[in-house]
Formats: sequence, structure tokens, C-alpha cells
Amino acid sequence: MRLWFFPDLGLALSVFALLYCLLVFDGSRKLFRDSDSGWHIRTGEMILATGSLPRADPYSFTRQGQPWLAWEWGADVLMGAVHGTFGLSGVAFVFAAAIAAGVWLWFRLHWAVHGDFLLACLMISPMLSTTNLHWLARPHVFSWLFLLAALIVAERAPGRFRAWHGILIAAFVAAWANLHASFFFAPFIALVYGAGAALRPMLWNGERGGGGRRALWFLWAAGCALLGSLVNPYGWQLHRHIAAYLGDTGLLARVGEFQSFNFHVGGSWQILLTVGLAGCGTVLAILRGRLDHFLLGALLIALGLRSARGLPVVALALLPLANGAITEALRRASGLRQGLAAWRDKYFAYTGRLREIDARMCGLAWAPVVLLLAFVALRAPAVAARTGFPPDEFPVEAAAFVEKLPASARLLAPDKYGGYLIYRFEGRRKVFMDGRSDFYGLEFMKRYIDLVELRAGWREAMDSFRFSHALLPKNYALVPALEREGWKRLHADPTSVLLEK
Repeated sequence: MRLWFFPDLGLALSVFALLYCLLVFDGSRKLFRDSDSGWHIRTGEMILATGSLPRADPYSFTRQGQPWLAWEWGADVLMGAVHGTFGLSGVAFVFAAAIAAGVWLWFRLHWAVHGDFLLACLMISPMLSTTNLHWLARPHVFSWLFLLAALIVAERAPGRFRAWHGILIAAFVAAWANLHASFFFAPFIALVYGAGAALRPMLWNGERGGGGRRALWFLWAAGCALLGSLVNPYGWQLHRHIAAYLGDTGLLARVGEFQSFNFHVGGSWQILLTVGLAGCGTVLAILRGRLDHFLLGALLIALGLRSARGLPVVALALLPLANGAITEALRRASGLRQGLAAWRDKYFAYTGRLREIDARMCGLAWAPVVLLLAFVALRAPAVAARTGFPPDEFPVEAAAFVEKLPASARLLAPDKYGGYLIYRFEGRRKVFMDGRSDFYGLEFMKRYIDLVELRAGWREAMDSFRFSHALLPKNYALVPALEREGWKRLHADPTSVLLEK
């Protein structure tokens, strides 16, 4: 009998994650610690107001009118619609709820790979500590849900491909492609699982039958996923744009979130634990004949070590797979001392009973109640008043003085400020640049870095852009350099300085 009013482990810990995000993590502010949220919201509102996608840059004075792909337009529209009705509190709620839904799916993946109940409980801490590196009000959070769903489908794939399988897969990936650029994971996962199914009988003795049929299923699934990804406003141009962006190593080397994570910072031991567990599971995957898990693990760990942006993906995708691998390795371990083997058998008998009880529970009837309470809490006047971009990171106070500048002012501000200024002035005041690194390109980024870091030629760059004002973080070396050049302060606060030429 299904117990709809008794939450299972996945739902209980997804509620915990929701509360942790909003209360401990201070999600009403920290979800907005990346200013890209600003231009995503305003782009969505623009699309809703005009009924069409922007084809040229509407935000900068340096590249205004240049062709631009709003490649995450679906997420932009969702963010814009929520913001238009509920403000930033609504946006924070949507992303906190998405993070909680990701935790629920994460546990579904543990059960799909037959992971151990208590080991899944132990893994929740490093998973949350790793994913909150990128708990941001940005479209990639939605992509985590699609990634987990794709892996669950891959683990439970039937042997024979049906037409309706292809339709559902294509529709699923079409939705993914219009929300976030990581949709390429869908055909990639299908091909990796297909390769594992096809090669397993060739590499291990005793593996007969079913491999070819499953490999064919995944091949069809990859084809349907690829076709579904073409259902977007840009067609194959979207794929070409993403490939060009991710292949531009010179540009990515200058974008902070694509840099390697610093494992020496305080509190990073849980992230290191995540990588270690993922690596352990990846090695054990080969020993248990799961070539698909090995390939997926090796590639995702390499991605995570190369780019901090990939670490949350490692935590979400590989910790459940590691649970399944470790559990099976312990179950099959031979040659143990009699007492240790007996203890192991009792442990798995106990956790197996826990999982049986948990499988009977659901508790989804409580989900709407919890979400409603979280929404009401975020809308409370005291909470809503402090929801938004953190004033210790963004020029919230200085924006009142920027508003008084003439409309023709050419304001130098770093990319970190650009998205906030787009949000604050609803796109009316054009910015120097923002976080759309794929749009501005490598050469522009080089000039920008030379300028803010006072490298050779920075004065020529200042003259070429014809800046009249500058809004800079107070600790930038460019601030005293401009003052030595005769620029005067219009405003200064603990976060930023506004200068006039």
C-alpha cells in the first residue's frame, strides 16, 4: 500500500534542501550573487512584451545592434514572467524549488542504480556542498533536472524501442534545448550507454544476449535526442554557436566560472570528497563491467577538474552511480573474515529493509503545502525587502547616482556589474559589457582585461571606448589610476566608486 502522506527519504531531504537554501544559505540574496540573473530576467520580459526573440544586442553601447542569440530564451521567459508577477521573491522561489526538485530526482537515481539507503544519506552532505557552488538564479539549475531525468531513463531503458519512446525523448530534449545549452548531454548519455551495452559482451565473459538490443535502443534514442534539439528558434545554428563557444579555449580561459576550482579554500574538503567518491565509483564501474558508467565518470571528472562549473554535475550524476558501484562491490566482496562478512550481511539486510519501507512511502501530497509555505515566507515584507542582488557585491547604493547621469553617458563598469545595471535600469541605460562572454568574444575580453588590470595600452583602450564615467569596485587598481588621470569622484560607498572624466 502506497503511503501518500508519509514522505520518503527523497522528499524529506528535498524539503531539507529547500529550507537549507532559503534559510542557512540565504538564498533570497545569494541566488542573485551572479549578475547574469539580471539580463536573463529583462530578456524574458522583453520577449513577453514584444512576442519575439531579440536578434540583436539591446543592452550595450559597445556592441549595440550586433547579432545576438538568446540561446536560453525559454528560461528567460520563465524568469521574466515570474518576476513580472512576483518580483525577485518569485524568482528566488522558483530556483529554490528547482534545487529541491533536483535533490528528489537525485535520490531517484540512487534507487535506479540499486544504491544503498544509508550510503545515499551520507552522500547528501557533499552533494549539497558541491552543488551550492552554483546555486544561482540562472538557467543551468533547470538543466540539472533534465540531466538527472536523462540518467534515470538511461538506467531504466527498455530493451525494445517504440515510436512513442522517440516522441517523448525528442520532446524532452526540445524543451531542454530551449532552456539551456547543456542539452548536448542527452545524445551524449545515450551514446555512452549504447557503447557500454554493445561492448560489454565483447569484453567480459558470461555476458550474452540483450546487449545488441539495448545498444540499438540507445542509438535510436541518441538520434531522437539530436532531432529534438533542432526544435529551437535557431535550428542547427544553435549547435554551431555552442560548439564555437566551448571550443574557444582562449575565451574560456578568461571567464572565471570556467577556471579550475581552488581546493585550498576553506571548507573545500566536502567538494574533494565528492570528487574522491566519484573517482572510486568510476574505477569500480570497470570492475563490475559497467563501461558506460566508467566512460561517463571519467569524462565528467575531467570536466569538473578542468572547470569549477562542472563540479556540481559530478556531484549530481556520479555520486549516485558511485553508490551503486560501492554497494555492489561490498556485496560481492569475497575472502572477508567470517565476523566481518557476517556484519556486512547484517548491514545490508538492515538497509535493505529500510529501503523496502521507504519505497512504500511517498508523501507527495505534502509537496504543494511545503512549497506554498516557502512561497508565503519569501513574500513576507521583511524577507522581500532584503531579497535581491547583495549590496556588498553590487552597486546597489551607487545606482541611485548613476540614474542621475545623462542618457548619453558612456559608463565603464566590469562585467560583474553589467547584468545588475541591465536589471536595475530595465535595459534603458546601455552598459559597457556584461556576462555574455560568448557574445562579446575573445578580442573584446582581451581588451577589457588589459584595461581593468592596467596592462600596457590601457589608456588607449580608455580613449577608444570614449568613456565619460566609470563605476568600479572600490578595490580596483583602476580607481586610483583614473584619479591620477584627473577623473573625479561623484560617489563612493563600501562597495563601489563612481567617477566622472
